[in-house]
Amino acid sequence: MKNFFTVLIAIVLAVAVIYSFLIFHARWRSNPAKINTYDTDNPFIVNGSLIVGHRMGGGDAPEESLMALEMCLSGNDVPDVLEMDLHITKDGRLVLLHDDTLDRTTDSRFVFGKEGLRPEDLTLEELRKLNIGVSFVDKDGAYPYKDLHGDNVPDTLRILTLEEFLDYSLSRGDFRYIIEIKNGGEEGKRALDILYATIKERNLLDRVIFGTFKNEITEYASSTYPDLIRSASIKEALEFYIAALCGKKNYEPPVSVLQVFYGKQYFKFGVNLATSRVINYAHSHNMAIQYWTVNEEEDIEYLLSVGADGIMTDYVEMAMGIKGRM
Repeated sequence: MKNFFTVLIAIVLAVAVIYSFLIFHARWRSNPAKINTYDTDNPFIVNGSLIVGHRMGGGDAPEESLMALEMCLSGNDVPDVLEMDLHITKDGRLVLLHDDTLDRTTDSRFVFGKEGLRPEDLTLEELRKLNIGVSFVDKDGAYPYKDLHGDNVPDTLRILTLEEFLDYSLSRGDFRYIIEIKNGGEEGKRALDILYATIKERNLLDRVIFGTFKNEITEYASSTYPDLIRSASIKEALEFYIAALCGKKNYEPPVSVLQVFYGKQYFKFGVNLATSRVINYAHSHNMAIQYWTVNEEEDIEYLLSVGADGIMTDYVEMAMGIKGRM
């Protein structure tokens, strides 16, 4: 029995040491002086950090709406990159929406009397009836657009198409874009076909980073549209992280852009993708590294100091202000 408790205590101590090391590693912040400079032709590795309007600044206005886009692009502190998500409609149009269903961000239950409706279930004309600002919470904790329905919904709070989004943003400047397709399977492939044709027609191929969490869409993009700039899949990002930690010599990057998470919710797993070791490893392999979703001032300041290539945030005005001070 004595030997059993000795072994048990040893195991508990070992686990405690490992866990403490992981927490220490996850919270580690590198000295900016340890960030190296590499020769690169990657258009998304710039002299400084690109500020990305996550869902077009969804913390300042209803996410992925024309209202958010107008606010995001007004004034002097506009983001460098616009990020948004796409779903395909029943009649084959691409519309801006993050979630798989319409429940959280729209009044679809009020309008159609059903829960769980997806944009794929409805035509664009039907989707235009919705208010996409119902769940937006302003800085005072109020829901200013919650009770707007039908004819009372302003055009700035109706679902946007990809074409409308591009028309408006391109009329305001030369932006870069991060575009994620949320559909999988055949719907996702059809959505990607439409997206590719649209951005190629507008000569935007070198200004768009395409992303997806669906493995079959990743494979389809790689095989069908090799000239499309694609961000790393979850599997590819994990393989990169392991290679960076190990200093793997013969690592072959599958893509030119990494979009990875950064936030306190991941610290408990010991994951830290924003150290000088990781950033230098990415840049030495001609890979840009962008972080999402960063909404804390101290985190934005740190990522700016170590030369993160992209910082995706819901609060564009705040991030641009910090960038301007540094």
